[in-house]
Amino acid sequence: MKVKQILKLVGWYLILVMLLPIPTALSSSNAEIGNPEQVVVYLQSSLLDVMREGEKLSYDERFKYLQPVIDQTHDIDLIIKTILGATYWSQLDNAQQDLIVETFRQLSIATYAGRFVQHEGEQFQIIEQRALPRDQVLVRSKLTKSDGGTVNFDYVLHQVAGDWRIVNILFDGVSDLAIKRGEYRAILQRDGFQALIEMLKEKIALTRQNP
Repeated sequence: MKVKQILKLVGWYLILVMLLPIPTALSSSNAEIGNPEQVVVYLQSSLLDVMREGEKLSYDERFKYLQPVIDQTHDIDLIIKTILGATYWSQLDNAQQDLIVETFRQLSIATYAGRFVQHEGEQFQIIEQRALPRDQVLVRSKLTKSDGGTVNFDYVLHQVAGDWRIVNILFDGVSDLAIKRGEYRAILQRDGFQALIEMLKEKIALTRQNP
């Protein structure tokens, strides 16, 4: 399938999702997210809202609600460029760059929509915020589960045109960026660009298993 055809399909998918109604109990209007900690709190609060409405929301409704949240809190462009690396990125033409940015954006939203489905008393807590090299900031937090277990969620953020955006997330110290970098680059090297796009689309489809 040609790149233009894929872009057209992606566009139709987003249009259909945007037309779906969201229950009035949820609203993803802009929050006060002026500093790194507020960005993380906004993301985590939105995830908890979706989880609390888990029995009422379909997958598509969760996707639609979280779409602007992810756009406001993540630097999707930089994340995918960093994952691919300068060498691979420079080898893509403009249409391919636009396609992988949009497909990766969909996957990012879809992953949250597929994983944060039901609330069983989980709570997020901010632990600390501290400066990192290269004008980045680390916001450390933890998720306390219903059984008392905890998962550490640490966020690396930087500024884009004065706004703070997430560029990496560490789960109990494991870098999501590093995992994706190894996986995506291996596919590019072995099978090429179109195979990577198909893999991302397959991952998006799998997130729908929690309708």
